[in-house]
Amino acid sequence: MQKQFFKEAISSEIFNVISKASKQLQLESYVIGGFVRDFILKRGKAKDIDVVAVGSGIDLALQVSKLLPNKPKVQVFKTYGTAMLRYKDIEIEFVGARKESYTEDSRNPEVTAGTLQDDQNRRDLTINALALSLNEDNFGELLDPFNGIEDLKNKVIKTPLNPDITYSDDPLRMMRAIRFTTQLNFNIDEDSLKAIKRNAYRLKIITRERIVVELNKILESPKPSIGFLLLEKTGLLKQILPELIALKGVEEVEGQKHKDNFYHTLEVVDNIAKNTDDVWLRWAALLHDIGKAPTKKFNKKVGWTFHSHEFVGSKMVYKLFKRLKMPLNNKMKFVQKMVFLSSRPIVLATDVTDSAVRRLVFDAGDDINSLMTLCEADITTKNPIKFKRYHNNFELVRIKIKEVEERDKVRNFQPPVSGEEIMKAFNLEPCREIGKIKEAIKEAILDGKIPNEHEACYQFMIEKGKKLGLTIA
Repeated sequence: MQKQFFKEAISSEIFNVISKASKQLQLESYVIGGFVRDFILKRGKAKDIDVVAVGSGIDLALQVSKLLPNKPKVQVFKTYGTAMLRYKDIEIEFVGARKESYTEDSRNPEVTAGTLQDDQNRRDLTINALALSLNEDNFGELLDPFNGIEDLKNKVIKTPLNPDITYSDDPLRMMRAIRFTTQLNFNIDEDSLKAIKRNAYRLKIITRERIVVELNKILESPKPSIGFLLLEKTGLLKQILPELIALKGVEEVEGQKHKDNFYHTLEVVDNIAKNTDDVWLRWAALLHDIGKAPTKKFNKKVGWTFHSHEFVGSKMVYKLFKRLKMPLNNKMKFVQKMVFLSSRPIVLATDVTDSAVRRLVFDAGDDINSLMTLCEADITTKNPIKFKRYHNNFELVRIKIKEVEERDKVRNFQPPVSGEEIMKAFNLEPCREIGKIKEAIKEAILDGKIPNEHEACYQFMIEKGKKLGLTIA
């Protein structure tokens, strides 16, 4: 590729300032890694840039800040020898070129100052070792010691050096290799794939948090199944998500089989990826059937059953999130809720009654649209007639949801009669009967026995109170 092409990549003000600061400090600097890769692939505007200095990255960052008009604040991380500043809407990280050496039990290397070549040698992939000079005498020159340009052309993921050493030194690189394969829709080099299989056991030294970062990036990809199939093939997935591996395989008893729920799950994840960027909804798609493995039973009359797999699966979500040190907050509760309700609209699609729709809207609340998106993604039949029928049924459910919501207003509703009104009407102190009356009002509204209006609910309250032996004050 011509030098002029790469000069265009670094033609903006910030790179000229870095070049000037480098000259003033009498050190070499290069933009390296993802920025160069993504510019060649035309992946859109960069959000972050990595600059490596043959010398002090911290000194370079401070000097760049002095030369910029707004003199942005520099965040210094002395422990790692790095510094970061924000220029307009781009984060720029500066680091000194370094050489790394590893021990068997840690991915955290011993670091010493090094050359640009040393720094490129330590990179995880050839396509991430590409560097562009920011130096005055060869500004814009590409330094590509591992033929990363060819690998980009050929859509190949491989390591700069011996993959066994690269992956054993820092096992997170195995996850990154699979993540980039997924994000870019590339093919992983055969030697790399074999090396990941051989070194999969080394993943145990990586923190759960770092693994989850890579998992999320795989899930956020256009076609997540690429990554999960590679994780399964290499033996990494069974260490991270054994609940998914448990879904793999088909059993046959008396001529009756069930579908392979592992491959079905990956289809669902790919389906939902076409309709939402919400990573937590994608997590719900990934985990929606995990309760099927522990609940699978064979019944001679009806064949294979997975009774209560949604309830069991929702409980498993908590344990899985806790094990992976994922947030045990509203995001986790959302995933649990989606898993728990995942079959409700499917059942509903065969018999769309007002009462069932009211209950679904009440239980799903503000997440009703997310739930419907999940359930539509769950249609993986290859029969075009069935596929069309199921989607048509779900469209009927969506229409009915809209009608019920507009008429009955049951989403996140509270019964129109409050606990205080019940206490006042029957001259009660706080007691169990108040809760019973409120619950009865709610159920009556959801069943369509009374409208979601104060007067009707108040009259119902009086009748219910009488049945419980209470007297109007």
